Amino acid sequence: MSNSFYDVWKQLSWDDMTLKLYSSNADDVERALNKNRLNNDDFMALLSPAAERYLPALAERSQMLTRQRFGNTLQLFIPLYLSNLCANDCSYCGFSMSNRLKRKTLSVTEIEQECRAIKAKGFDTILIVTGEHETKVGIEYFRQAMPIIKRYFSYVMFEVQPLSFHEYNQLRQHGLDAVMVYQETYSSFTYSQHHLKGKKRDFRWRLETPDRLGACGMDKIGLGSLIGLEDWRIDSTFTAIHLDYMRKRYWRSRYSLSFPRLRPCTGGVSGVKDMTNKQLVQLICAYRLRFPDVELSLSTREEQSLRDGLFSLGVTSVSAESKTQPGGYANENEELEQFSIDDGRSVNEVANAIKAKGLQPVWTDWLNELSATPSETFSSPE
Repeated sequence: MSNSFYDVWKQLSWDDMTLKLYSSNADDVERALNKNRLNNDDFMALLSPAAERYLPALAERSQMLTRQRFGNTLQLFIPLYLSNLCANDCSYCGFSMSNRLKRKTLSVTEIEQECRAIKAKGFDTILIVTGEHETKVGIEYFRQAMPIIKRYFSYVMFEVQPLSFHEYNQLRQHGLDAVMVYQETYSSFTYSQHHLKGKKRDFRWRLETPDRLGACGMDKIGLGSLIGLEDWRIDSTFTAIHLDYMRKRYWRSRYSLSFPRLRPCTGGVSGVKDMTNKQLVQLICAYRLRFPDVELSLSTREEQSLRDGLFSLGVTSVSAESKTQPGGYANENEELEQFSIDDGRSVNEVANAIKAKGLQPVWTDWLNELSATPSETFSSPE
């Protein structure tokens, strides 16, 4: 694919960015806090160690901007795992092909059972998740699953293997609304160390996925890096640069950011670069100041008390009562899970926690009504 973010990425230096970020001082932080529109240098200052003592001011500004742009609302969604089959070997994922666990792909009947169980909880926005196995869990499987899922949920998001432009266009015609595709890390060297086998080893193919999504007019595109593989400050800076590029080039689409931290899983994870809870708060608030109108999504990977505190600080979308194994809602089987969650509360308990913060839980992505209609067809950029 010509003229993609890969061309931008090639011009960026990880070492130069590291030096610049860690050279930020108190003056840089204060200047960023007093600006209405931040650039990438300001964002790096807010991510730097120098900004840690400014966390109260950063949090206050983040909370104010979030309420101004999103009102007193917090959207709820839930992941539905369709399969744990995977043709990749990744060091940090329980679904990796080298891990010995029971493999399962939901049948059409089982997908319907899961949808009914989830709908009974009140959800109208769903995130479809699978391992990456393009032959057994690819476009044909997704085309069979989509009509069932759309009967129950008005807003459907995908977090599956990167697909081609034409495949995304097909799924968009079947009602797909959003795709989350995380680069894991923007360091190609670190990426190669953690992705050992399978198509996911192709760094460029994954990096150009948001371009393919933007080109086909996807309503919402989710970006992010997996915190723990590399220096979170630098990976998050690359994420912000990527998002800035996407918003300027594919302005018709909406965007979301996620900041998943590594969690325990089958096979274990070694060499994790830790991030403290305070640093996660710092990152979320910095993202809000840099991108005031972008959705910030928080999963059940994080602990209950931290999530409750973040509900009012900057996040706008949260998952609840998540299961990370295929068939986990209608027939729970922990042996199949991708990773362990931390906040195991029921959706009603999470909704009550949101209300206790003076916020209103929202079940439907009403902004989708203002987006491009699914009937539109886009031409291939390839």
